Formats: sequence, structure tokens, C-alpha cells
Amino acid sequence: MAFEITPKAERFIRMMLMSDGGPQSGFRLAVSPGGCSGLNSDVTVIDVPEPGDAVVERNGVRLFLPAESRLLLDGVTIDFMDTPAQTGLVFHDPKATGTCASQAG
Repeated sequence: MAFEITPKAERFIRMMLMSDGGPQSGFRLAVSPGGCSGLNSDVTVIDVPEPGDAVVERNGVRLFLPAESRLLLDGVTIDFMDTPAQTGLVFHDPKATGTCASQAG
């Protein structure tokens, strides 16, 4: 499974785990099609992976990834954005063709 996590996203995930989890907790990242980048996410900190979740460890951070998320995250860079318009994880998918810019019709 080839995806990248930027240092900013990793810091965000670590902060979530420290504030909401215990020593064995993981960051469950459920990704679905949609949104500006082509992906929407639902994130939670849980103690044990749900059935079917893969446990992926990156730099000591435990991620719990459902099957669909593993497919959708292939080749994606996970980043964190904190702006007046958006705060949270963002996904840079080189395969995505959609944009959020409005198109004149």
C-alpha cells in the first residue's frame, strides 16, 4: 500500500491519539469517494481495529484502514491544512480529475 503522510498530517494524527487514545489506540481513517480532492474522510481514535481493518504503522503511528480506504489511498499524499476555510486532513491524489473551482457554463 503506497501512500505518504506529510509531517503536518503526522503531527495532527499524533495529537489526536494523545488526546483521545491510550497506548494501543489507533487512528481509524475511513476514506470514501467525493470532495474536492476526490476523497472524503471519517476519522476516529479507537482502541482496537474494526473487523476487516488493516493495521498500518508509519513512524510509530498506528493507522486502522478499512478495505475501501486501502484501495482509495493508493498513491495519495495525506496532508493537514489549517486555514480559515478548512481545518483537517486533505488528500492529494494524482489520479483525481475533479476540482473545486466553479466552471462558467
